[in-house]
Amino acid sequence: MLDLILPLECGGCGAPSTRWCEACALELAVRPDEPHVVNPRVDPEAPVFALGRYAGARRRAILTLKENGRGDLVAPLALALAVGVYRLLTWGMVETPLTIVPAPTRRSAARRRGGDPVTRVARAAVAGHPDITVAPALRMKALARDSVGLGTSARERNIAGRVVLRGRRPGTEVVVVDDVVTTGTTARESVRILRAAGVRVAAVLAIAAT
Repeated sequence: MLDLILPLECGGCGAPSTRWCEACALELAVRPDEPHVVNPRVDPEAPVFALGRYAGARRRAILTLKENGRGDLVAPLALALAVGVYRLLTWGMVETPLTIVPAPTRRSAARRRGGDPVTRVARAAVAGHPDITVAPALRMKALARDSVGLGTSARERNIAGRVVLRGRRPGTEVVVVDDVVTTGTTARESVRILRAAGVRVAAVLAIAAT
């Protein structure tokens, strides 16, 4: 029924008659040397890894999931994230038991999107792994603006003091996961809040970096 109402097109390139084409799957695939270390303008004071650049099929898939509600794109993004987490484990950058903490989002944005896409992708990525859990332990306080289009200084002012811990703090080592790392301001505030609560943050892992 959905296909009768909405045009069937690839979430990465717009090709007709498929939800996710082979070319976009190949573009999103994690290469043997990935994820790469990236250096955002603001140092989160934890290693930051990204699965690729925020461009092409990766960028469009992230945007289409977030803004157009294409839930079918959770699966390919989760597959890439799962490989990224596996690599960090095999490289010895993190260890199990492990908790994935999604980067915080504004409540209004989560409501508009029918839930937090990053949390959905993270849960799908580690589903069935007995030693990895996902804990949405961070939230964004009210008054934080959408950071799209803000420069580094404006992002820092927008985020400062607005990331807070919610619920019980994670009891294991943590990896903060986000869809896109831009300036690093959200990552730094997330790491700061978790560490202030006594949580060991091993790394930040993003699906994409600008």
